[in-house]
Amino acid sequence: MQERSKIHVGLDVHKDSISVAAAEPGRAPGRMIGKVTHDVNKLLKVLAKVGTAEQLHIVYEAGPTGFGLQRALKAKGYTCEIIAPSQIPRRPGDRVKTDGRDSVQLAECSRAGQLSAVWIPDLDDEAIRDLSRAREDAVHSRVQARHQLKGFLLRHDVRYTGKTSWCGAYYRWLGTLNFGAGAAQTAFTEYWQAVTAADDRVDRLTKALQASIAGWRFEAVVGALQALRGVAAITAIGLVAEIGDLGRFAHPRKLMGYLGLVPSEHSSGERTSRGSITKTGNAHARRLLTEAAWNYRFKARIGMQAQIRQQELSEPIRRMAWTAQLRLTQRFAALNARGLQANKACVAVARELAGFVWAIGMQAQREKVEST
Repeated sequence: MQERSKIHVGLDVHKDSISVAAAEPGRAPGRMIGKVTHDVNKLLKVLAKVGTAEQLHIVYEAGPTGFGLQRALKAKGYTCEIIAPSQIPRRPGDRVKTDGRDSVQLAECSRAGQLSAVWIPDLDDEAIRDLSRAREDAVHSRVQARHQLKGFLLRHDVRYTGKTSWCGAYYRWLGTLNFGAGAAQTAFTEYWQAVTAADDRVDRLTKALQASIAGWRFEAVVGALQALRGVAAITAIGLVAEIGDLGRFAHPRKLMGYLGLVPSEHSSGERTSRGSITKTGNAHARRLLTEAAWNYRFKARIGMQAQIRQQELSEPIRRMAWTAQLRLTQRFAALNARGLQANKACVAVARELAGFVWAIGMQAQREKVEST
């Protein structure tokens, strides 16, 4: 059935409820169908009153409820898309927002072709992404625990004279501290145990994440991306888990735009005005790329660990990684020589790094297909 002849259904999905609206083919305004509890069986009964599975095109916004509803509807034969909330048109003068209005707007915008659907990962892809994000959350919790311990030491004017914190020498120094038999010693011990527990949690999740990609369909892409400077195993897994299939981007610029690394623009007539990056798309992948881009402020070289990571890779992938390093180190140096602020230079390098990620990932996928 042609898309223009379908009935477009908008769902406003919440934890406890789902509001349903429909927009018939043509120009008639969308209409509110009803509101049900968040139960797939009850939703199917409402959808059956609107039309058959072949007649309906269902959309709802991406949110904290995940992809479960989309997968359940797809299993029943419905066409269902999850929409990027940032890409939904908003009327400047509209000051009334309700669940019913939101569902009607989704249905009408879907009929007009104004919505952008998000990529929906497979169950295996989503599982690895969840594990990657769990490790990221554990790292953030560890940083907070470390700050709390350092804050306690600072309040007691206890200072570490070494150069680097949180190394072996620092932990041995912590073991020598004594605040007496009072409440201060108890507080210090609790802070210290929280840090060591956070370290153990990060280590467990790191090992689990590295083991989880064995047999994954993107395992070859993860290995290939590690040829790039600043991209080790954890970063490569995180990038692939967040971006997914690189083949869905027809050009590297599409990936740059998806990650929000392109500059915003507000031009009119003869005036051209570009601002900061858009910061749209996947924030996790953008952060990983930006962190990797900092490594290109140093001169081009291939260290021992990088050589080990590249041993099993093909010559084309190693050549692209070296080309990337030469170009991006020169780019970083040139931007610094111009006096550009360091963070802006890093983001500019991260944008170009995304292009090399796309190229190497596509090469790895082609080699996997050829080998099979």
